[in-house]
Amino acid sequence: MDHGTSAGILRSRRDGPARVTYFELFFDLVFVFAVTQLSHRLLKDLTVSGAAETLLLLLAVWWAWMYTSWTTNWFNPDHPAVRLVLIAVMLSGLLMSTALPEAFEGRGLWFAGAYVAIQVGRTAFVTVATWRHELGPNFQRIMAWETAAGMVWLAGGLGDHRTRPVLWLVALAAEYVAPWFGYRCPGLGRSTTAHWTIDGSHMAERCQLFVIIALGESLLVTGSTFGNEKAMGAEAVTAFAVAFLGSVAMWWIYFDRSAEAAATRIANAADPGRLGRSAYTFSHVPLVAGIIVSAVADELVVAHPHGHMTGGTAAALLGGPALFVAGHALFKRAVFGHFTAARVLALLTLAVLTPLFGLFSPLGLAVLTLAILGALAGWEVRGRRVRTRPAGEAA
Repeated sequence: MDHGTSAGILRSRRDGPARVTYFELFFDLVFVFAVTQLSHRLLKDLTVSGAAETLLLLLAVWWAWMYTSWTTNWFNPDHPAVRLVLIAVMLSGLLMSTALPEAFEGRGLWFAGAYVAIQVGRTAFVTVATWRHELGPNFQRIMAWETAAGMVWLAGGLGDHRTRPVLWLVALAAEYVAPWFGYRCPGLGRSTTAHWTIDGSHMAERCQLFVIIALGESLLVTGSTFGNEKAMGAEAVTAFAVAFLGSVAMWWIYFDRSAEAAATRIANAADPGRLGRSAYTFSHVPLVAGIIVSAVADELVVAHPHGHMTGGTAAALLGGPALFVAGHALFKRAVFGHFTAARVLALLTLAVLTPLFGLFSPLGLAVLTLAILGALAGWEVRGRRVRTRPAGEAA
């Protein structure tokens, strides 16, 4: 193996698990803004088409962040060359984020151009850096797929309101199916998850930090909306408390037990690349989407606790927790190999409430969804207590 130009750029695995660097945390600040833009966009267009467009944009934002996280899993963010590439990605990410509200209107090419610059530019760098390294063929295949998808993204940016969604959906689908096909490419073969020799603990920590970003946006929305209320009566205070406790419940469900246990599992896995793909790259998408949708619901409830219950408001109130619970269930299934009855029951309860939403005020429905999330968080506490009891103590 000729390390060539990769010498000093790749992370060393000799000193144990890689830590998340301060520069990676700095890098994430751009995506705090992106998450804020997405939640505000959904709030302004709480329709089926608005939700679909926001979902497509979220999938693109997540992919740009996730691929960069895979890159910094292999490459040292403190190396000057890598750091310069990450700064360029940050700048493009900031431009991409500013275009999110009007990506399907007048700023389509701005969004597509910035996104392609992130995906193709970053991949071009790592492809050159590993050309003679054992990781090289993997990045060469990724480069081929990203270049092809990038052309479709740019074509969509140049298209009109009818062709743009179709082209962007095609480009996004190509990027999302590529890992499942090992980035198969004529003349270059295909990759397997065994080729993705990632540091599992680093991957887990990076995704945990993105969950924190999304939860932080939820708290920001709750605080700013409540702060703008002129009349802080009992209803507004109750709505504020319910929204806050909903974010706490989501944090508890994710971080109390499963996040640490999953990090340990992927760190010790024989094939961490497979778990990194299934448990983190893909399963976290609905989980993060659920937090963002719940943030939109929080703003609606805090602003109008006893307002008219619309279909959009109900969809946000029930859909946010449902996406979060479903994503967490898929995450645990990918890591531990099974679904838990508590999550299935929570999803069924949310489904039962769906046709009944007209019977409740926004605050009333928010209280019910909080009760479901709170019960699930309580289940996590119970699970921890059962596992930490002495062997001779009855369960």
